[in-house]
Amino acid sequence: MEPQIDHWLAALDAALHRRDIAAGALFEAEGYWRDLLAFTWNIKTMEGRGAIEDMLAACLAQTAPSAWARSGAAEETEDGIAAWITFQTGAAWGTGRVTLRDGRCRILLTAMEDLKGHEEPRGRRRPKGIEHRADRARQTWAEARAATTARLGRDEQPEVLIIGGGQGGVALAARLKKLDVPTLVIEKNPRIGDSWRNRYRSLVLHDPVWYDHLPYLPFPETWPVFCPKDKMGDWLEAYATIFELDAWTGSACETARWDAEAGHWTATVRRADGEEVTLTPRQLVFCTGAYGPPRLPEFPGQEEFGGTLLHSSQYTEGAPFKGKRALVIGAGSSAHDVAVDLWEAGAEVTMVQRRASIVVRSETLIDLAFDLYSEEAVERGLSTEQADLLGAATPYALFADKQKRLYETIRARDAAFYAALDKAGFAHDFGEDDTGLMMRALRTASGYYIDVGASRLICEGEIGVIAGEGIDRLTREGARLTSGREVAADVIVACTGYQSMNEAVAGIVDRETADRLGPCWGLGSGVRGDPGPWRGELRNMWGPTAHEALWFHGGNLALSRFYSKFVALQLKARQAGIDTPVHARPAPCQSGL
Repeated sequence: MEPQIDHWLAALDAALHRRDIAAGALFEAEGYWRDLLAFTWNIKTMEGRGAIEDMLAACLAQTAPSAWARSGAAEETEDGIAAWITFQTGAAWGTGRVTLRDGRCRILLTAMEDLKGHEEPRGRRRPKGIEHRADRARQTWAEARAATTARLGRDEQPEVLIIGGGQGGVALAARLKKLDVPTLVIEKNPRIGDSWRNRYRSLVLHDPVWYDHLPYLPFPETWPVFCPKDKMGDWLEAYATIFELDAWTGSACETARWDAEAGHWTATVRRADGEEVTLTPRQLVFCTGAYGPPRLPEFPGQEEFGGTLLHSSQYTEGAPFKGKRALVIGAGSSAHDVAVDLWEAGAEVTMVQRRASIVVRSETLIDLAFDLYSEEAVERGLSTEQADLLGAATPYALFADKQKRLYETIRARDAAFYAALDKAGFAHDFGEDDTGLMMRALRTASGYYIDVGASRLICEGEIGVIAGEGIDRLTREGARLTSGREVAADVIVACTGYQSMNEAVAGIVDRETADRLGPCWGLGSGVRGDPGPWRGELRNMWGPTAHEALWFHGGNLALSRFYSKFVALQLKARQAGIDTPVHARPAPCQSGL
């Protein structure tokens, strides 16, 4: 297998050295090339030989790739024979993976690893930390740190302003810190980590620990598999301290205006003490999660309701509702978790399910879907970085079919579980095309639940379900459903989700900019909530947007960890004055999609 891959890499190296875009002939007619910055200065998947040759025509001369080589043993995969590779460009060192089938490339992943001359100071490049000599003008670490904190945002302007201090914000800030890019994080809460602490009391991560590491600092081997929210909040706060991140907590970015002539933003920040500070960063990054502002309930008649009406973002605990009749609107992750918390507090809970949800048992996902992120993977010597790249090496167009096969197995394995949900009246499916939970998460970020206990209560009748119904209006005593049925309630928790991240731009920059950027997230698959056209990558995430110097970074812990590297490399390149011609930058959105 190795000779086949070595021969193919040599042929690619020779063709690219000749600047021959006909190198596309080395790929299958329907082959894939996924590039993370190395060629395109973008997050971009080329699908088919024509798209690959178009990219090479646009990018090859500027990129100047060379030194393609296999960096590990070849292995058999379901897509063909594959191996890790290394290469370099004029600007960067690269890594990736190639998969061949019948002598041609089925999938090529190319990822920027380090910028030449601006490599991360890791390993043998790590900083010494102190000069071992006597010096009457010595400045200690604490003194230097205090001086930097005092200057940034006043005497010195940040290169990058990050709005949001959750996992996305701190991961990106840590990456930028290692690349020596002055960065300031603005966090509205009093402490880093409060975005987790402020959620409902019973929240626990549904993803396992091996999937959730942050850059540079993996969780200890004794860390729980599923981390409670307050523990995660404390971890993020400690992480920010360990990596000396500059963050203004209890602060809000109220406005940001782009000055194209000056090449920077003018941002107004309100500090915790009420002071207004004007900043002029060259780059503005929204790290407000995978979502924007909450979709607050707007039900007809809600002003008549005599009980308590909350959005899930406002819900903290069920104790005040002991013995009360609780109505939970929605059937996604938050709705299930809130329903359990209310049940544990002694409330009488009913879930109003407007449409079918995807539900998968946590144990099943751990067994079947997290093979790259597990104790077994660690024992096999698979690093988190390699696992991330293995995941990234599957184009989304192929990922859907793989997930469909996975969920065929899950459906058969857990047939009794799904039969019990059916009997309880809970509507479930595996997506419009049976591709399951992860594809729905990528497409719409809603309508799914990893079962960590709520499903048992539903199956046993402890949590009631009204399926296939919506809210017609609220009444004094509760809610009238679309069927005309009246349901009494003392508390209603609307788990109605969140808006797109671009809505945060509307509130800080302006409505016009938010609309021109269009929504974040989704692949353009055409399913409900993810309108086309097909894009092959998540909308507006981690790469250049239709507005200069405005970026989005977010997602769960794993996505924040992995893509923070590529956002940081793009920002460092711009700070360093490296030419970054973007291939296929998103066009301004005219229709709002």
